Parts: sequence; C-alpha cells; structure tokens
Amino acid sequence: MNDQMHPADDGTEHGHGELGDAEFAEFMELAAEEGFDQEEVEGALGEAGHGPLPVLAVVGRPNVGKSTLVNRIIGRREAVVEDRPGVTRDRVTYEAEWAGRRFKVVDTGGWEQDVLGIDASVAAQAEFAVEAADAVVFVVDAAVGATDTDEAVVKLLRRAGKPVVLCANKVDGPSGEADAAYLWSLGLGEPHPVSALHGRGTGDMLDEVLKALPEAPQQTFGGVPLGGPRRVALIGRPNVGKSSMLNKVAGEERVVVNEEAGTTRDPVDELIELGGRTWKFVDTAGIRRRVHMAEGADYYASLRTAAALEKAEVAVVLIDVSESISVQDLRIITMAVDSGRAVVLAYNKWDTLDEERRYYLEREIERDLVQVRWAPRVNVSARTGRHVEKLVPAIETALESWETRVPTGKLNAFLGEIVAAHPHPVRGGKQPRILFGTQAGTRPPRFVLFASGFLEAGYRRFVERRLREEFGFEGTPVQVSVRVREKRGRKK
Repeated sequence: MNDQMHPADDGTEHGHGELGDAEFAEFMELAAEEGFDQEEVEGALGEAGHGPLPVLAVVGRPNVGKSTLVNRIIGRREAVVEDRPGVTRDRVTYEAEWAGRRFKVVDTGGWEQDVLGIDASVAAQAEFAVEAADAVVFVVDAAVGATDTDEAVVKLLRRAGKPVVLCANKVDGPSGEADAAYLWSLGLGEPHPVSALHGRGTGDMLDEVLKALPEAPQQTFGGVPLGGPRRVALIGRPNVGKSSMLNKVAGEERVVVNEEAGTTRDPVDELIELGGRTWKFVDTAGIRRRVHMAEGADYYASLRTAAALEKAEVAVVLIDVSESISVQDLRIITMAVDSGRAVVLAYNKWDTLDEERRYYLEREIERDLVQVRWAPRVNVSARTGRHVEKLVPAIETALESWETRVPTGKLNAFLGEIVAAHPHPVRGGKQPRILFGTQAGTRPPRFVLFASGFLEAGYRRFVERRLREEFGFEGTPVQVSVRVREKRGRKK
C-alpha cells in the first residue's frame, strides 16, 4: 500500500471521475447504448468523483454582512440574515460554484476579542473555520471603517497564514468606494468594494477568491498535502482513554493523563514508530454531549476534534467497554463515517471485563453497531498495552480498502449477476433495474449506478452489502449514488 495518494488518471480533469481515457470511452459507449447522454453521465461522475472541495471561510466581526454575502455567493437565501449582530452562531457550510469551479463556503459567527461564554464559543468557531479553510474572505463594513476588532482579526489571519481576500462591504454606489479605499490601511492588500445586499462588485471579488483557492483540491486531503506519514485520529467521548492509548503506542509519556474527563484541550500531533513504520497520531479532546450547548474551552475542544477528523485519513474510535455503548459513542462513530474516513473500532479497557459484562457488551455491539459491521475491531487495553500491536494491521487494512478501486468491467459483470439473481421488487407495475455502473472515486470508494428507475433504499443497502462481500472494503465507508435515466426514447 502506498504512503501517499497518487493523482488519478488523466480523466480526472475532464469530468471522468477516476476513470482513465480508454476506460471512460468504453464506459460512454455503454452509457449511450442505454440512453444516457454524455453530459448526463459526466455530471453524475463529477458529483460523485471530485476530490475534497477547497474551503472558503467568510469571517469578520458581528453585523458586517457575512451571511448576506454568503447568500450572494451561493445564489440562494439560506444563511439566516437579521439586522442585528450575533445572529449566526454555528459554523454552517454550503456548496458554491463560480466560473465553473466548485468550492465550499463556511459562514461563521462574528469574531470578537476578549469575550466570554457563548461569545467566546462563537469566536473559537471562527478561528477553527480559518484553520480548516484554504482561503478566507474577511468582511469589513466600509461605511464604519476599520475598528479595533477588525485589527485583531487581521492579526489572527496573519498567524493563520491563509490567503485572504478583503471584502469592503456595504458599498452601494461610487460614493462609497472612497470609504473602501481607507481599508488599504489594514495591510491585507486591495479592498474589494462590494454590496452583498445588491450584488454590486461580488463577481470581481469572486474572481479574486478563485485565484486564492487551490487549483487542484484532489491533491490535498482536508487541507493537508498528501504524502508522508499516514494520519490517524484517535477519537471518542471524554475519559475513554485516548491520551493513555497515545502514550502506550508511543512507548512513553507524551501527553497528560488525568482521571478527570476532558484533560486534553487541543489535539497533539505525534510522529510514532509502530509496526515498522511511522504514523502521525492525533490525540483529540473528547467530544461532549450536545456540543453546541457547551461553552468556552470544551466547545473549542469539540471543534478541534472535528478539525483533527477532517485532517485524518483513518479514525480509530475508542469505546470504553466497562460502560454500556452510549448515544455519544454512536454519534462519534457516525461523525467518522459521515466524514468519509477509514474507521477502526478499538474497544478499550478490555482487561477490566468480567464474563457478565462481556456477554452484554457483545449483545450491545450486535444491536447498536450493525451499520458498521464492516469496521475492523480490536480489543485493547491502553493501560496494560494488551493487543495494542493489533491496531497497525487493522489500520492498514482499513486504509487499503479506503483506496481500493474496482475496474469498471469487473464491476459491471458483478452488477449483471446481482440484477439477474436478485432483481429489484416490482413497484407500481414497473421493475427498475441497474443498467450499469462505475466507481467514480476512492478515499472513500464512491460508486455511481445508472438505473432505469428509482431504486429503493433497501435495495441500495443490499447492493452495498453485496459490494462489500464481493470486493472487501473492510474498514471503509462505501458511498453509492444512483442516476435514473430520463424519460425519453432509447437511442438506437
């Protein structure tokens, strides 16, 4: 297994997903025979096969028009807008497109300095958004001019070292452009005069945004350049033993371990030799229940955990077997799966189990974790080191599956067998069927099935299960999307 992701075949630049030119040409012939036109197929492959989209964070102090600008960028009114400060508290992510390029936009709450409580949480979110972004739009109210808070945000942005596009908002006409010019004093380059409310100047600003965003997001993962040691995030609820596990695999005390839950506030990246190779382990702060209700350091810790997961390639989810599997455990596992990372489940404190608890634990796993049966399981003890060495083969297996690609010809032979042996149930007098499919991407494996009609969720799950039985995919989520043929006559 390679230590870094290699660029896909030439086809990735042409909407082919990860299909090479020859395979794509053969695939398009098959699509044409079944009545799909090229634009339809390329659209489906593009949606399923793109690498991680570059991320643009929109930041600024309260009430400068960030959410209005976000609505303008995404072309619809989704971000909540009110004429009072502090309406946006949660980080909210949208997908946007400009000049044919797609990217994510993160709307953040207003950033303020020297604040406490929920306001500190909002400020922490904005800092996290900047940390996780590829580029930043810094919004300033041109009519008010640069404030002390704006100056503080500039310092934050300089520390982050991300490309910044300065948006001088609320410039509704030529008379306001003089106000915008004063913002050169911030030292962030040219202020772009914009009226987010009326759309004035937003196109020119977005042209600058595209220059700031990376051209080839598939060459990075979660904002981290690919190559070098594989990145492993240790995640789990507080006091599950993440820091103890990191110390055990490192063979020395590298992070503070305390009986009090939540000792770890910031993730600590550690290069660790394990199983004959170097890994980059991230020890994360425990994710607490109802994260958005927490304040201050705990809230910030949860955001940092999310950031570590975004930057990781594989998540090792620690579960404390001395306690019943909780809603928090399930939510954390779902978070890892939804993020598209490879997943390993590590059942910690195994040395504390008696026969009765072991019996009930197996029942809990069977009942609550049925959706992640595919995740490798390792029974470990961070305290004694029991079976810690088994983490490496489990992680390697998960990463190998995460990067596996099934050739289109092999996949379609398999799909043909499925359709013949287990056809979709008849609904409303019609029987939809899978016509053909392809794997549009990896990390995680993403499949696009082209069908004659709507495939029910149960049948999609059946297809995913059979894909796993046939091709493995142990330790990785598998994403299956379906494109239904539009109603028109078959092409002869």
